[in-house]
Amino acid sequence: MDFKTNELIDKCIKTLDRELKITPLQYTVIAGEQRQEANYDDVKRGNAFMIQETATERLTSSASSAVKYDLIGKIAEITKLTRRTIAAILRGINVAVFGQYKTNPEDFILKAGTLINEQKATVIVEHLAYNPLDETHSIDIFTQEKREDLSKGFRATRHIYDYVFTDSANERTFVGELDASAEVVVYAKLPKSFQIPTPVGNYSPDWAIAFRSGRVKHVYFVAETKGSLSSMDLRKIEEAKINCARKFFGKITTDQVKYDVVNSYGKLMELVK
Repeated sequence: MDFKTNELIDKCIKTLDRELKITPLQYTVIAGEQRQEANYDDVKRGNAFMIQETATERLTSSASSAVKYDLIGKIAEITKLTRRTIAAILRGINVAVFGQYKTNPEDFILKAGTLINEQKATVIVEHLAYNPLDETHSIDIFTQEKREDLSKGFRATRHIYDYVFTDSANERTFVGELDASAEVVVYAKLPKSFQIPTPVGNYSPDWAIAFRSGRVKHVYFVAETKGSLSSMDLRKIEEAKINCARKFFGKITTDQVKYDVVNSYGKLMELVK
């Protein structure tokens, strides 16, 4: 990857000045009394006490005020940028924005790191290039021992396992339609250990699908399922990872193997037909 550091610094300064809002430390006081009929089982379930009043206050003093933070080092660790670059960004932001740091150091570090990562993603993905290595995945990534509750799985006929364990209702619907498709020979929910390296974190596509030759345009298809395809609903880092995946598969595959993002089986068939 290749990018101009000064361009990144300028983008980060403008973004932090505009979007960095730190939440002050707060505490909540909950008052109540124990129920007269409460028993041991109620205590275990957390039902023994009845809440009567709550009050939330802003914390004006904290024991953590004496804790020293490596502000530059922590943000550099989150963003994988040099300490010099992070220092230049923090020196450039508005004094009032930087003043929020003492309000809540942990929140400042996490939010600043996230915003910088988002800007880094938009800057470097345009100049990203992948080069093949000699490393390969063995079949062990599909056969490693799994401990899952089978009652929560989808009983499949075309998947490489007898059961598929989905992460969302959208995936559950997708796999049901995929499993019934006459165009599909076999498919796999890709294991989390199959990851594409990107400058903003590793990325794991969801599915690998093999279609019947002659029935569709592409024999193989690697898909990522998202509830919404609107770029407005995807965070910048997630959108950047998807763009990196397109470049990754574009480099290592032939015309038969395609990668794309879909939100339904219908959308998938639109792409491959």
